[in-house]
Amino acid sequence: MKKRLIAMAVTLLMTTGVLAGCGGDSGTGDTKSADLNVGMITDIGTIDDKSFNQGTWEGIIKAKNELGIKEKYLQPGGQTKADYLTEIKNIYDAGFKFIVTPGYKFETAIYEAQDKYKDAKFVIIDGAPNDGNEKKPTTKVGENTISIFYAEEQSGFLAGVATAVQLKEGDLGFIGGLKIPPVQKFNWGFQQGVNYANKNLGTKVTLKKENVKYTMSFDDVALGQQTAATMYDRGVKAIFACAGKVGVGVITEAKTRASKGEEAFVVGVDVDQFDEGKYEGDKSVVLTSATKKIGKSAFDMIKDELDGKFQGGKTLRYDISNDGVGIPETNPNLSEETVKKVNEVKEKMKSGEIKVSAEQGDLIP
Repeated sequence: MKKRLIAMAVTLLMTTGVLAGCGGDSGTGDTKSADLNVGMITDIGTIDDKSFNQGTWEGIIKAKNELGIKEKYLQPGGQTKADYLTEIKNIYDAGFKFIVTPGYKFETAIYEAQDKYKDAKFVIIDGAPNDGNEKKPTTKVGENTISIFYAEEQSGFLAGVATAVQLKEGDLGFIGGLKIPPVQKFNWGFQQGVNYANKNLGTKVTLKKENVKYTMSFDDVALGQQTAATMYDRGVKAIFACAGKVGVGVITEAKTRASKGEEAFVVGVDVDQFDEGKYEGDKSVVLTSATKKIGKSAFDMIKDELDGKFQGGKTLRYDISNDGVGIPETNPNLSEETVKKVNEVKEKMKSGEIKVSAEQGDLIP
């Protein structure tokens, strides 16, 4: 009888242990993850745009795979505040109340939505919620909202150093989209990086005013290709393209020329665009990319929410100190010597020995 009771007790304990091990855990140790529905509204383009949307979505997918959240995205029919608010409502009504929006175009929509949907939480990447007043905008990051910005000038600086050290001499170019702060800071950082390499690392690279161009568009692929063709015809070796789909046109032109044996490189932006630049097997025209860890930002905010550490009401900055910006870890078109020098510069930036300005100063506008 005693042996029978002991056996029953052991069986009960084993059963309890099995049930405890199956208790809704998605592999993260946090059962809340199964209840978190993360929604994304895309900006211009789609989730495979090789740029901002894709970077954000990849962070969300990583959170799905590692943290067990549920995900959904919606693509607006246009680019107005009304278009964005429509999709925010649709994703909210679908039960996705942790909403991530990439890009400054969401600023006015989030300004309104954060008050309208008090039980939702918003993350706006590269933007601050405001009322849209052109003369004197009122900015408000609600208690249910996080605003994220990046030190683009630092990322551009490292890309400038890498480009100058790798090519050693010759002309470079810059093609931007709209003349807005994130794009301008990439430009100014890139110029500072080139200047630093010329002064300290023995390079002789130039960036002339005629080869710094804002297309005032993020959509016109043909314009990007045409603008790039003009620069390459002038003898420019590499173009830093910060222009969305316009940048796709720049890469297309570079691939056309490279396939004919010409030297035509591109410096990518936001995410690692090496694969986008492939034209013959594993050959790519993308020398390196000035990256912002967009996916990391999205992932970090989701993890914070699951950990009960959502930083509502705050504006966060991703920079070199928290590895929020930089160049890709793997750069097949950069030599080991170049990578070594770039890493040395990066450490000097982290220590404060090298400071990169986010202002134009005497740089090419």
